[in-house]
Amino acid sequence: MYNKPVLVSIIMGSDSDLPVMKDAGDILDAFGVNYEISIVSAHRTPQRMFDFAKTAYSRGVRVIIAGAGGAAHLPGMTASLTGLPVIGVPVKSSNSIEGWDSILSILQMPNGIPVATVALNAAKNAGLLAIRILSTSDQKLYEAMMAYQDEMEKSVIEKANKLTQDLSSTN
Repeated sequence: MYNKPVLVSIIMGSDSDLPVMKDAGDILDAFGVNYEISIVSAHRTPQRMFDFAKTAYSRGVRVIIAGAGGAAHLPGMTASLTGLPVIGVPVKSSNSIEGWDSILSILQMPNGIPVATVALNAAKNAGLLAIRILSTSDQKLYEAMMAYQDEMEKSVIEKANKLTQDLSSTN
């Protein structure tokens, strides 16, 4: 049986991040992109994080999505250990300051260690960004992304037309 390579790795600092991070996996599934998902804590398992980041490329991973709450060091520390693109997902956690600590920890990386950052709890957007990155060298994936965007456009137009009809029927 043909096994597709794992192209995206989704990591998170804690299992409490899974309700948010599963959205990245769901969108990757929808596009047929193979991925792995695991817990890799920058603070509680630093050697695991180091080993993960150092071996990701040789294992075939091409994009890393890293979600973290609170101090949110996982995306930046992972990016400091690999040349792969890292997409950070700030997660609003129980010990969070309304998510701002996570957002700023991921967003404010020093020059030289870039981390793409999506909105708070926006793992779906992280998955979509990973697909866009991969689509630069995969025509079928690019075409699937364009079809996805076309479907979003159609959906918005249908909703706008329905709203217009509903409003005109009440007047």
